Amino acid sequence: MTTPEPRHASDPVAIAPPLWLLAELTYRCPLHCAFCYNPVNYTDHRNELSTDEWRNVLRQARALGAAQLGFSGGEPLVRDDLEVLVGEAHELGFYTNLITSGIGLTDKRLDTLKQAGLDHIQLSFQDSTQELNDFLSSTRTFDLKNRVAKSIKAHGFPMVLNCVLHRYNLPHVDKIIDMALAMGAEYLELANTQYYGWAHANRAQLMPTAQQLRDAEAAVERYRREIGERCKIYFVVPDYFETRPKRCMNGWGSVFLGVAPDGAALPCHTARSLPGLIFPNVKEVPLREIWYESDAFNRFRGFDWMKEPCRSCEEKLIDAGGCRCQAYLLTGDAAAADPVCDKSPMHEKVIAVVRQAASIREPGEQPIMFRNDANSRLVSGEQGAR
Repeated sequence: MTTPEPRHASDPVAIAPPLWLLAELTYRCPLHCAFCYNPVNYTDHRNELSTDEWRNVLRQARALGAAQLGFSGGEPLVRDDLEVLVGEAHELGFYTNLITSGIGLTDKRLDTLKQAGLDHIQLSFQDSTQELNDFLSSTRTFDLKNRVAKSIKAHGFPMVLNCVLHRYNLPHVDKIIDMALAMGAEYLELANTQYYGWAHANRAQLMPTAQQLRDAEAAVERYRREIGERCKIYFVVPDYFETRPKRCMNGWGSVFLGVAPDGAALPCHTARSLPGLIFPNVKEVPLREIWYESDAFNRFRGFDWMKEPCRSCEEKLIDAGGCRCQAYLLTGDAAAADPVCDKSPMHEKVIAVVRQAASIREPGEQPIMFRNDANSRLVSGEQGAR
């Protein structure tokens, strides 16, 4: 991979402080979702930060200017210090969001989290049916999730549901919306799969057809007209079906600061997929130094790193060059134009993937790879052998 020369905080382009901290407390998870965005080699990163180390991260991030905090994983509820960390974050003045599968979210824990100052819970479902929900997570959790959804509502939290969409469940998007409405959800995030981590490993199985996507969009628009403000529905089109890339994370090292379970600081939650970058660890380097001075966070800031056609494109101010991880996964070069853009000389790669999705009719044509330790070790071994 060709990499540009690193930029530094002394460059003329001003570096704003981070606004959003994602605390990935653990990669452990009771679910085995085929589209999980955790690294496929997550078993290589088992040494989790301690409670005191996480407290220190929260204090440093707040001092830097971060105001919104997401507790994520894996499943953050497997950490028995979650309530302590929520309390610390509340005292520091963060707006806190728990991103969870709901597994382990009992009424007792909800009471404690409420008392600790948790502001927001985002609960994930895999589908509106027990059969598909449980298949996609390789667990029997649908009934439990329904009970948890009722408990979240009863405890006075905003009802926010999330469902990752792909070729398996896009045809059910109307039923997923009906489920959210029946639960009294104020917000529903229909997050079409973006192909990183385990979703990239299962891309051939999960990639929808263009017709599936059009049908789902039409259904979403119909519901928006019918229900008005009763529930806000967010529907994000997968990048592969666009002709311009999104401004990924609002720009590399611009707004988002992630800290992985082992303390690695990341400009986006999938940045570990990029070779040639060393991500500093919060155990060893102060967060302020990481944000302003590290090569990893400066590498793709601004525009100097860009190659053509991005460098001379006026739209770089809008999309910041697109996604670096996507560029690498599709071209082998993290500094290349995001191939989603139809100005990219590699755009044909995206067209070919979408075309192939339309030709795959039966799920059994390629086995789906569920997220589990055995598959993680398998993939890690394959990567190490290259």
